[in-house]
Amino acid sequence: MTSETNSTEIRHYTVAVIGGTGPQGKGLGYRFARHGHDIVLGSRAAEKAEVVAAEVTERLAGLAGAGTATGATNADAIAAADVVLLAVPYDGHDELVAALAENGALDGKTVISCVNPLAFDKRGAHGQVVNGGEGSAAESAAELAPEATVVGAFHNVSAIGLWSEDEFLDEDVIVVGDSVEGKQVAIDLAAAVTGHPGIDGGKLRLARVLEPFTAVLISINRKYKIHSGIKVTGLGGH
Repeated sequence: MTSETNSTEIRHYTVAVIGGTGPQGKGLGYRFARHGHDIVLGSRAAEKAEVVAAEVTERLAGLAGAGTATGATNADAIAAADVVLLAVPYDGHDELVAALAENGALDGKTVISCVNPLAFDKRGAHGQVVNGGEGSAAESAAELAPEATVVGAFHNVSAIGLWSEDEFLDEDVIVVGDSVEGKQVAIDLAAAVTGHPGIDGGKLRLARVLEPFTAVLISINRKYKIHSGIKVTGLGGH
């Protein structure tokens, strides 16, 4: 990561977005780059990632202070970055993270998980039970990549909202993790999405609450035909 660029101490990062060709990864990558961070969209096939990166770059055209967007294989994206965003479907999540961690690619990296273990049936969306109720996707990633600093964030942000023309989204990003430094990275990056820093929501185990809560927002969206988010009150000048 680079040094501070202004008095507000907002740092600029190079972020590898694993799952960067999907709606959530593409949308978050766009938001980060729109507000000055550099992104490398990762995919199993570099060509697929390059196509989506070109789409993001086109959307960034003419925006003052925007960062860059490139595409690469997952491994090359991680090697080029100091922050890794996991934005992949939960199905296959553990196998992918284990493979990325196997050769030490994630060692020393801050890894932000926005993975939501959700399922759908005729009654709607609901959270999957992970590790008998004693786990989450973020905690699984931390176990599989013990030399990385894993935090959870951006679980509840709409992909449609992320890809919109709005400068910022009118909501909050809650960040959980066991590392103060790791959480600060996600808190900084949240400002590129909402216009203000993310909120420290506590320890990593609270990802068990944030991940399935996305199912509640999906239910609200279907009922009211909106793209809802979370807003935390009582923080004063936040």
